Amino acid sequence: MFITGGATMSRLMIRTSDDIPVDTSRIPAREAAERELSKPMYHEHDPNLLQRAIDAFMRWFSDLLGSVSGLTPGGVFGIVVALLIIAALVAVLWWRLGTPRRPGVAVAGSLFETGPRSAAEHRAAAETHAEAHRWNEAVQERMRAVVRSLEERALLDPRPGRTAAEAAAEAGLPLPEQAARLRAAAHEFDDVTYGGRAADQRTYLRLRELDLDLGRAKPRLSATVGGQPG
Repeated sequence: MFITGGATMSRLMIRTSDDIPVDTSRIPAREAAERELSKPMYHEHDPNLLQRAIDAFMRWFSDLLGSVSGLTPGGVFGIVVALLIIAALVAVLWWRLGTPRRPGVAVAGSLFETGPRSAAEHRAAAETHAEAHRWNEAVQERMRAVVRSLEERALLDPRPGRTAAEAAAEAGLPLPEQAARLRAAAHEFDDVTYGGRAADQRTYLRLRELDLDLGRAKPRLSATVGGQPG
C-alpha cells in the first residue's frame, strides 16, 4: 500500500491480490449519488404499491395462462370455453339458490325475512298488525302470506332472495287473471318496505281480498310454474 499526496488532492490507492488498484475516492461519490437519487423528487412518477401488485399479478396470470394453454386441448380457446361454461353454471346456481347470505341476515330487497314461516303464520301476523292499526306491517305480512301460499300450492318454487316483483311476475304465468293485481300488490309492498310510504286500511284490505281470491283461483296448467314447464 502506498499514498501519494498533494496540496489540492489526495488519493488512497489499494492493490488487491490481482494487483488491480481500487480508487477509494469513488466510494464517497457513489454514496452521494445514491443519496441524491433517493430523494422523493426522482420517484414522483414511480408506480405505487397497488400498481406494482397489479403488474405482478398480471405477469403471474399471463405466465399461468401460457403454461395451462399448453396442457389444455384447444389452447387458449379451450380455456376461454371452459371459463364460459363455469360462469354459466355459477349463474344458474345463483338464480336457483338465491343470493348467498349468512344465517340470520335478510337479503336486501328480498320478500321474506329470516326463518321459514307458513302462509297461515304470515296471515295470523298480518291480522294481529291490522287489529293494532299497524298497516305497514300488516301489508308486508299479507304479501308474504300470498307468496308463501303460492309456494305451498307448488305454483311457485321456493327460492331464497326472491323479491315481491319477481314473485308477482312468476305467479302471473299460472294465474294470468290475477297478474295485474299481483303486480300492484308487489308494487305496494315495495313502496311500504323500501319507498318510505305509509300504508292504510284500504291498502291492507285490498291485499287481503287478493289473498282470498288467489286461494280460490284455478291455475292454468299449461303455463310455466316457477320458471319450469308445468
